[in-house]
Amino acid sequence: MDAEDFRRIALSFEGAEESSHMGAPDFRVGGRIFATLASQSQGYGNLVLTPEQQADFVAELPEVFLPIAGGWGRMGMTHIRLAATDEEVLFGALRTAWKLRVDKNTKQARKKR
Repeated sequence: MDAEDFRRIALSFEGAEESSHMGAPDFRVGGRIFATLASQSQGYGNLVLTPEQQADFVAELPEVFLPIAGGWGRMGMTHIRLAATDEEVLFGALRTAWKLRVDKNTKQARKKR
């Protein structure tokens, strides 16, 4: 898989849009980021997960997933090694990040009411 596969799959989810954050492509739903290609030059896509989801992905496929260094990684931000993954795993990981963002958006909208 590569950055174009990541982009294609990320944009296949309902409401997903491509934007940019600090000069790097990102993917949003409801205006909020669920994934980025900020590390594509290093061969990674980035996923916004919970720390628990991150731990599950890393435990299951440590050759594919790793926490982003520092505080971002401790908050659940996760690299996916694009060359080491396949369509099914990439789709599942991006869907997890997208669904998490959709759920958070829904929860935040309810609090505003």
